Parts: sequence; structure tokens; C-alpha cells
Amino acid sequence: MDRTVPAGAALLLDFIAGFEAPKGYDTVYANKMAQMPKPLTSMTLAEVIADGPRRTKAFGSSACGRFQFMTATLQDLRKEMVLMGSDLFTPDFQDRLGFRLLQRRGYDKFMAGKMTRAAFGLAIAQEWASFPVLEACKGASRSLTRGQSYYAGDGLNKALVKPEAVEAALTRAFATNSVAVALGAPPATSIKTPAAIASPAPANPLVSPAPRRAADPPPPDTGGITKPEPGLFARIAARLRAAYPRKEA
Repeated sequence: MDRTVPAGAALLLDFIAGFEAPKGYDTVYANKMAQMPKPLTSMTLAEVIADGPRRTKAFGSSACGRFQFMTATLQDLRKEMVLMGSDLFTPDFQDRLGFRLLQRRGYDKFMAGKMTRAAFGLAIAQEWASFPVLEACKGASRSLTRGQSYYAGDGLNKALVKPEAVEAALTRAFATNSVAVALGAPPATSIKTPAAIASPAPANPLVSPAPRRAADPPPPDTGGITKPEPGLFARIAARLRAAYPRKEA
């Protein structure tokens, strides 16, 4: 994974790619890599875009790469990120494009606690058709139940991931905000979902929130501050001393 991609985004991108393109960065739709003129990772961005119509006709879709970029998506990203047509479609380059797709779908708001888990899950399902919606909603062509692809009913796409697996991945990604994880400590085996992710806050704080559905995750325990793990502050102090050594007078 490209080093410029934050830990939470890297976790989500690896999770997404595991279902969208488990064979890696050279993947094309229907796994017809043998029919490519050369591997995707050795092509330029301009070449990948120009080859899109041929892939659509020959394979059934222009989707390509580890994150299954559509030709129209690549064209938009090229303009938005001011990319060069001569840029090689390398793994790191694809990682950066994938991260930008997450940002466009609300990654930064989600990590800041300003977007619910269900809303971010819906946004991911809109970007990657193999991913499910996390609650009943209106899809691209029909009403959906939890667990269906946003594009269900188009005769081409269906969800390949269980909604519970998506929720767990989103919770793990959010947990990378933790100081302990940022310092290299192993994440807790049981991660409590913040209230902002578990359910949206009511628009009017004076009005009681609607009753929770049985499918919703339980509300987090807000009875107090979590006790830090033993030795955490000592490790922080040691790293600070190493990073900023005291100068002798």
C-alpha cells in the first residue's frame, strides 16, 4: 500500500480489494488479463483510459485495477487530481486513486465522527457494486433491503460481502484514530463503536431519538473514560524523548 495512504483508508482499501479484485492490481473485469495487450501496471493512465471502450466491448465492462476503476471514473480523477496521461498505472498510483475515491465518498467526515457508519457504508456501496447497503434504502433502480448491492436489479451486479463484515471493517478503520494504535500497540480485541457511528444524532437535541431497530448495534458504554493500557504513557514519553533529545547547555 502506498505510504501516503492513512492507516484507516489502507485497511478499508485492502478489505475492498479483497472482494473487488483479489487477483491484484493487473485485474480486469471477468479476470480476462490474458486478453490485455500488456499488464495494466505497465500501462500509462492515458493508455488505460483509451483501452476502456475495447474492454467494455470484449469483457463486458471497463472496470480495471485492484479497485476496479471504470473509464469514466478514471477520466474524472485525472481532471480532479490534475494527473498526467504519462503516469504509470502502478500499484502505488492505484492506491492513491483508491484513497481519493474513499475521500469523495466521505472518508474524512466518517473518520471525524461526522458521518454515520450506515451512511458511509451506503457511499461505499455506491462506488463498489459488490458491497452491500447496511440498511434498507432506495437503490439505483429499486428499493433495497439490508445486505443487497446498491445496483441490485441491473442484471449485472450483486453483493459479495456480508453487511456485518463491512460494519466490522468500518469499526476497525475508525479505531485507527486511537492513540494506542497510532503508537503501534495492538488494537483491542473488542472495539466499541462511537455513538456518532452507531447511530446518527437527533436533529433536535430536545427531542428523544426514534426507537432503535433490533438490527442496529447496541449503544456504546459512555459511563466513563477508558483506562489506558499499562505502560502506554511511558512509551509515549520515551518516543518523545527520542524524537526531541534535550540539548546540553
